[in-house]
Amino acid sequence: MNHNKIILRPDGGIPMSLTYALAVMAGISVANIYYCQPLLNLIAQDCSLTTFEVNLIPVFSQVGYALGLFTIVPMGDKYNRRNTVLVCFFTLMLALVTLYLAHHTALLLGASLVIGFCSVCPQVFMPFVSVYARPTEKERKTGIILSGLLIGILGSRVVSGYVGHVFGWRAIYLVSLVAMAVSAMVIYRIFPDVPSSYKGSFGSLMVSIGRLLRRYPRSMVFSLRSGLAFGSMLGMWGCLAFRMKEAPYHAGSDVVGMLGLCGIVGAATAAGVGKYIHRYGIRLFTLLGCGLMLLSWALFFMFDSQLWGIIAGVILIDIGMQCIQLSNQTATMQLCPEASGRMNTIFMVTYFVGGSFGTFLIGTLYSLMGWTGTVIGGAAMVAVSLVITLAFWKKTA
Repeated sequence: MNHNKIILRPDGGIPMSLTYALAVMAGISVANIYYCQPLLNLIAQDCSLTTFEVNLIPVFSQVGYALGLFTIVPMGDKYNRRNTVLVCFFTLMLALVTLYLAHHTALLLGASLVIGFCSVCPQVFMPFVSVYARPTEKERKTGIILSGLLIGILGSRVVSGYVGHVFGWRAIYLVSLVAMAVSAMVIYRIFPDVPSSYKGSFGSLMVSIGRLLRRYPRSMVFSLRSGLAFGSMLGMWGCLAFRMKEAPYHAGSDVVGMLGLCGIVGAATAAGVGKYIHRYGIRLFTLLGCGLMLLSWALFFMFDSQLWGIIAGVILIDIGMQCIQLSNQTATMQLCPEASGRMNTIFMVTYFVGGSFGTFLIGTLYSLMGWTGTVIGGAAMVAVSLVITLAFWKKTA
């Protein structure tokens, strides 16, 4: 399979084989941010870190991702996307080596920041698919990329939890180094060379993001309510390892990782959800997503001592998140298709700032109040997302 020589036109369609290949690469690259979550207890023990200090590792990863979204993703409108992805992949490989060798807090956090920064490639793929897919296939093919991304996020916890339990927490980063080397070779072979849509300077490209935000204020509504929901979900995953270590579970990183399999059920719904967004509308899917996420937090609160309650909560929170993200992200990019990379930057920077804030807030509440604090923080973030949805109901049709 070699798509380097194919000629793509906006709305002209892209091969399904390329779409699925990009979905796989999206999952492999974004997984690097989340390998740490089931391993936080192991990292803390090995490096003599406090709960607060070790919780900064996923926070730094999310901050790095947000910075990458703000600087790298807009480049897709100006520079060759294929070359941009390859540079990110090779830099990411260097950061993985650093993290594998790190023993001190500064190196752990610095490597995590760079890993987050260079793991933004799925957000280069999504505007690419949104621009070149046929109008009737945009939501579906964007949903396929999103499914790959989310399965990578959730599957990373399964893999890292098992590998960490058997071989120690560092081993997963060596495995990832090999996976990224293979991914770089695949991207070099399959990713098409397509012309850029922006001819100005890089400085004017970045300035234009602000103009787009002022021109399309609905993009901030779509982004903010999605970011709040994402922060709620990430906060849950960040604290779940600590909850499962307590009574009655006393579970290790392998069990926490296996819970990612439950989340994959939710992630796999994204491709199916995409087919119905155009029919039923963004608002309905956002409302449905908020409802499912609030229900999941109710289960986490009432049945946190029963494994079925944890499993049901994990499935529902991920399905709800897919309903919110896919509908709002697709809507944001379609506000201005010729600037899809920059529109996606607006969405994803807000989205991952929300993720970083939620990880920090909910992690802090866990250190102060235990699992009850986690539930309060997570449910509150979804509730604010719901309030925003209702407040701007008529303006976000």
